[in-house]
Amino acid sequence: MLALPATTDQPLLPETVESRDVARLGRNPKVVVVGRTTRRSARSGSLWGLVFGFYVFESAIGYSSVYKTAASRELMAKTFGSNAAISALIGPAHQIQTVAGFAAWRSLGVLSIVGAVWGLLAGTKLLRGEEEAGRWELYLAGRTTPRLAAVQALVGLGIGVLSLWVVTAISTIAVGRSATVHFGVTASLFLAVALVSSAAMFLVVGALSSQMAATRRQAATYAGVALGISFALRMVTDSGIGLAWLAWATPLGWVEELQPLTSPHPAVLIPIVAFIVLLAAVSAYLAGKRDLDASIIHDHDTAEPHMALLSGSGGMAVRLSRGTIIVWVIAVALGSLMLGAMAKSAGDSLSATASAEKILARLGVSGSGALAYLGVSFLITSLLAALVVASLVATMRGEEAGGRLDHLLVRPLSRWSWLAGRSILVIAAVAALAVVAGVASWVAAVPTGVDVSLGSMLGAGVNMAPPSVFLLGLGIFTFGVWPRATTGVVYGMIGWSFLIELIGDVINANHWLLDTSVFHQMATAPAVSPNWTTNCVLVVIGVAAALCGGVAFTHRDLAGT
Repeated sequence: MLALPATTDQPLLPETVESRDVARLGRNPKVVVVGRTTRRSARSGSLWGLVFGFYVFESAIGYSSVYKTAASRELMAKTFGSNAAISALIGPAHQIQTVAGFAAWRSLGVLSIVGAVWGLLAGTKLLRGEEEAGRWELYLAGRTTPRLAAVQALVGLGIGVLSLWVVTAISTIAVGRSATVHFGVTASLFLAVALVSSAAMFLVVGALSSQMAATRRQAATYAGVALGISFALRMVTDSGIGLAWLAWATPLGWVEELQPLTSPHPAVLIPIVAFIVLLAAVSAYLAGKRDLDASIIHDHDTAEPHMALLSGSGGMAVRLSRGTIIVWVIAVALGSLMLGAMAKSAGDSLSATASAEKILARLGVSGSGALAYLGVSFLITSLLAALVVASLVATMRGEEAGGRLDHLLVRPLSRWSWLAGRSILVIAAVAALAVVAGVASWVAAVPTGVDVSLGSMLGAGVNMAPPSVFLLGLGIFTFGVWPRATTGVVYGMIGWSFLIELIGDVINANHWLLDTSVFHQMATAPAVSPNWTTNCVLVVIGVAAALCGGVAFTHRDLAGT
């Protein structure tokens, strides 16, 4: 007879992080999910808290060092403060002739979006992502319920937001005590609250979408659409067309209404907190109403067969990614139309003062007037193109991690063919975004009186592509050499590059540091001609990295999650 193992009170879990979590936390089912989620979200929140704090530091210290006299500050406020186009991009400026006003305006306008993206990605990753990877099944095999597990995950995510706030608050207080800044402790704490409030709100948006969608990618898409709508409403609110009341229809508008450091409105925290509590409660309720791996918006288990694009690996990649690509193309087209339509008014405001060109140069922007504004617009659009590349590279890694690639490679399909097909799809998506951005910006800008040719705008669009090709090469290289780090490396490079591009020229950073930003290699077309030599170098490096990654991919074993 076979000898059966002696029974113990210890659960028979596989040797994974879950079994270690149970041992570390004393096998208490009420804190296992909290502990795991807290460790992952708190690490990420603390890291981004450092980024938030550094950005506040750069905004305050950079402003005080550049604008040392009252006259120069009043001139800067006149140039930027009353411009509707700039307000639509960053938000309304309040008292930006002061260090506090400028720091709050610039920090809140940028970091509220960054925080929102972090929140929705963290929420979908640590809820639907964990369930999709099969780890949620291990939790629910123990003494817990789907609703209780969801509540634990939400608590852990909340601790992650708290870590983001704590690090941001400490950094902001340190900045405020500088002799040239003078933020009070209470004001610094409220600024930190304002900076992380969008992260908290879109974290619960991500949690809710995780209950609605069947996959993490779908959940992130739903949450991303919500963020896009919120941002579009905020832009309309701040564009000066008499729709200021719309600020109360969007979470990003509530963040603006807090007005930290200038005219604080703590009462606005009431709808923010109510929004967070409501969506968290609904998420927990829905988690208990559905089955494991199911969703509120049901995926159909059966459907009429549609064989289009399934004749090969490349066609299948197009079919699987076409929805994501189409959404991004539409988003870039709409964004480019809005930015192009505002170029004339923004350019006139920038050209009204003699110091405008100097101010733009300090921000790393060449040229002046409407063309300089369009150059900044294409820089923003290049960030969106880079995010598309990161998303598609992450999808490549997801096919391997989820085991789907195994089913393709056991057929007469080489690894090189599969990788080449995915890479060509990414390049085609980037090319489509470049053309759409150039044409849409031109269509919107020319009727307002901007003197720019279609060829110049198409050139500015194509100028966005080389950084994306470089990032694609970096992603494929990491995919081949260190597959589990693929997503983190690509998104990390994008975040670092954009941060350096924003702050590098203001703080007079060393050119070696500036050169680590892939966006710093972009000329601000159409204000100046694209630097095709630099662009070719970026493309060559990207292609070489992709080839090296491809060689490594063909010589390694497939790696799961």
